[in-house]
This record gives sequence, C-alpha cells and structure tokens, in this order.
Amino acid sequence: MRFWISALLVFAISARLIAATPSAVSLIEGMEQTLWSDSNHGQYVMRIESEYWTRELQLEAWMDRPDHTLIRIHSPKKEAGVGSLRIGDAMWNYLPKVDRTIKIPPSMMLQPWMGSNFSNDDLVKESSFVDDYTHEVAGVDDSGEVPVYRIVSTPRPDAPVVWSKLEFEIRSDAIPVSVTYYGERDQVVKRLTYDQIKTMDGRLIPTRWTMVDADNPASRTVIRIESIEFDSPVDEALFSLRRLRNPE
Repeated sequence: MRFWISALLVFAISARLIAATPSAVSLIEGMEQTLWSDSNHGQYVMRIESEYWTRELQLEAWMDRPDHTLIRIHSPKKEAGVGSLRIGDAMWNYLPKVDRTIKIPPSMMLQPWMGSNFSNDDLVKESSFVDDYTHEVAGVDDSGEVPVYRIVSTPRPDAPVVWSKLEFEIRSDAIPVSVTYYGERDQVVKRLTYDQIKTMDGRLIPTRWTMVDADNPASRTVIRIESIEFDSPVDEALFSLRRLRNPE
C-alpha cells in the first residue's frame, strides 16, 4: 500500500511540474511581445566596436508588427537622415547624401546593417521566430531567482531562413537572456545577449542588446534603449517611400 501511495505522489508531483512548464511556442511568443509588442516607437544608441575603431549612431525606430518597420539615423552628422524601411517582404535603404533609395534584395537581408554585427533582418525583423521555426524546450536552469528555459528552434521546411538552428534562453517571465545563431554546418556564427533589465513604459525589458561574432570576439555591436513606447497608435503613412525620403 505504501508503495502505491508513494508512486501516486510522485506521479502527481510530476504531472504538476509538466503542467507548470510553459510551451516553447508560448515562451517565444512571450519574448516577442516583451521586446516589440504589437507596435512600438523608441530612441536607441548603437555602438559598433571593432579591434581598431568604435563609432556610435543615434537611432529612432518605429515598428507596427508584423509588416512595418522604419529606422532613422539622427547622428553623427555625416550619416544623419539615412533610413531603412520594411513593408512586408520588401526593404529599402535611403541615402540622403546622394538622394538615392535602394531596394535590398532577399539575398542581402543577412548582410550587416550600417557595418554593425546586426543584419538587415535582425533590425527590421522580416523573418519571424514563431512562424519560420519549430520550437522545443530542451532544458531549464532553476539556479537563479527566475527559471531560464533553453529552447532549440529549427527551420520549417519552406521557411526563407539560413540559420540551421537557433538556441534561445528565455526567462519564465518572457524576458530573453540570449540567442545563439548556428550556420549550415551547425557551427556558432554569432550570439546576442540581453541584460540591464529596467522598467520602460510600464514593463520590464532588457535595455542593452549585445551581438558578438563567434569568429571575432573583438567585433561587437551594442544597442542601448534610451526610451520606448509600446502599443501607441502609429500613423500608417509613416511607412512609405515618400516618408523614407522626406521625414516630416
């Protein structure tokens, strides 16, 4: 009798633990809501570091998910006015010095944005973590104050992505810790880490994002969120080629 009681208790505890474990998809969706919500407008500083030089860009960005992103550089002076616009699957860059709008082909979406360690796709979010990958919880770290789940994400068969695998570390409160990007030979290509968690516009978010190349740790880009507003109305006319060329 004692054996059966003990077995039932173990089964009940295991069932509760399984029920309490969030699904991989819900963690990914929660992370995306934490970082971007349905829409946002923010001010950022991007610091690009290499072994020999460092430069900083002051950025302003608007996002109306899932189809619209606009990024504008305000400083330094020589790059002020440069902008990037995404509408659906299409992306354009505007170069004010030559008054030229350039459409970015799909083959260039993984190229560095303005010489940083972030790609065009990283910044304007053409691809979707939720839609383009399948996700599985591969482990959990309970050693800290908040459980951190490790999620392995693999591309869906027809997804327009190049990464062979992504590995996320996401806290149980949907705050991301890191993303590791793997190439076609399952080698680590780069890693994005999130820290400096603060309250902005009423929610806890990581305000420093650091992308580091695996083959050159001296090359990194740090994005710092200066301010951000979530779910405020965004004028759809903002996301147009006319406004890309002529900010008002």
